Amino acid sequence: MVKWIVLAVVLFALVVLALAVRPVLARLPRLRRAAVALQQRQAGAEALREAAEALSERAETLQRQVETTQQRVELIKAKRGK
Repeated sequence: MVKWIVLAVVLFALVVLALAVRPVLARLPRLRRAAVALQQRQAGAEALREAAEALSERAETLQRQVETTQQRVELIKAKRGK
């Protein structure tokens, strides 16, 4: 008799587990598509970040060149003024 009660409880627990898992399994394909889309967006964001870093480095280089050019112009103006 105890065996039947234990078996019924175990079977009931398995049925409840199956009913709980079923909606999750039904959503797996959508979740996978969403994960793939997020990975693609992450890759795109990484590419944009790298491009922004490259632009920032280029802007710093140009700024140094502008400063050097301004110094040279000031020297030329000073020499002409003498």
